[in-house]
Amino acid sequence: MKVLLIEDNLTIVKGLHYAFSKSGDEFFYAGKLEEAMSFLEKNHSIDVVILDVTLPDGDGFTFLKEVLLERKLPTIFLTAKEEEDDIVKGLNMGAEDYLTKPFSTKELLARVHKIGLRHEKKSIVRIQDISFDMDKMIVYKGENRIELTSLELKLLHLLFLNRNKVVRRTTILDKIWEWTGNDVDDHTVTVYFKRIRAKLGTDIITTLKGIGYRIDEE
Repeated sequence: MKVLLIEDNLTIVKGLHYAFSKSGDEFFYAGKLEEAMSFLEKNHSIDVVILDVTLPDGDGFTFLKEVLLERKLPTIFLTAKEEEDDIVKGLNMGAEDYLTKPFSTKELLARVHKIGLRHEKKSIVRIQDISFDMDKMIVYKGENRIELTSLELKLLHLLFLNRNKVVRRTTILDKIWEWTGNDVDDHTVTVYFKRIRAKLGTDIITTLKGIGYRIDEE
């Protein structure tokens, strides 16, 4: 799992870096919200965020609302504030969990891993060596991200949503019109899927000639 800690207490950072690294996780940290924002703009595959409420350049509640929820990143608040109102506020805003300092490192790891596994099962679909993060709309081949156009992503997403079912060409044509406003023909659809297949490098898309396309789970 890839974990991002947003915390300015270096003692906590060092302790959690050791604990998560030992458990086999990839651990990243930022001491300020500005640093965290810059990191997230360059890294799109974080699984869980651990977020302090009070940071040198702002508060975690605002960052959760304006940044993390937009990116659908599961978040655990980690803070010295023990007031019940703060805990309720954080959870009501959309945080997954809340721990107050001092805290048990083992308990934090257990909560992070539980959240990560739950969200992974819910949002990431794997077919052969292709992984599609349905929440973030990101596609990977193994560990490498595949760059698709917006329309290619939507078409592949449509097939993943309808796994083990045929998505008819008429449906695809209607969807392209809905997404782009462009009236395309069957040949154009064939070209789109040819490009998608080439970028995936794995032929997980089955063509039913004259009918449509399908992706099957193994």
